[in-house]
Amino acid sequence: MTGADRELRQWVEELAAHLERDGLPRMAGRIFAWLLVCEPAEQTMDELAAALSGSKASMSTMTRLLVGAGLVERVRRPGERRDEFRVPEGRWNTFWEAQLAQLRTTRGCLARGASLLQGRPAAARRRIEAVLGQYRFFERELPALFARWRAHGSVPSARHPPGVVSRHARGGNRRTLRARPA
Repeated sequence: MTGADRELRQWVEELAAHLERDGLPRMAGRIFAWLLVCEPAEQTMDELAAALSGSKASMSTMTRLLVGAGLVERVRRPGERRDEFRVPEGRWNTFWEAQLAQLRTTRGCLARGASLLQGRPAAARRRIEAVLGQYRFFERELPALFARWRAHGSVPSARHPPGVVSRHARGGNRRTLRARPA
């Protein structure tokens, strides 16, 4: 293993640790981090298990969790017998819109709680109003931030034109496949 490979593996662990602090199981974080940087971009369950030194059972459970969360997608090419996993391209807007919807739902719940505290001690009202104020601020400001991001666009792939992914076939040959539309 080269020094660059070792550094990349350390980075995978570092990102997995950050994601674990956010509530994602460590192995799920490793899978997600690996899928961000691996080549080819699509990995089978066996490839994930080998790259991350994990069991197939763990890979199965964690990829199911990541697919359910929308962080990873499962793809199967015509004629192939195994599923592959990859980080979906072009779906991060959907992910962030879901986060904004969750923020709105939580803000609504906080507002209902604040209304229940009318006529109660000021200290309790101040605590919930402080949190509610923060949620209102982000609910008001985030849509403009997302709109600026959409106007900015995403970083295009330098190696492959949109809609095309490369995959090493067994035996070292290279083939190009059309990606499924997102």
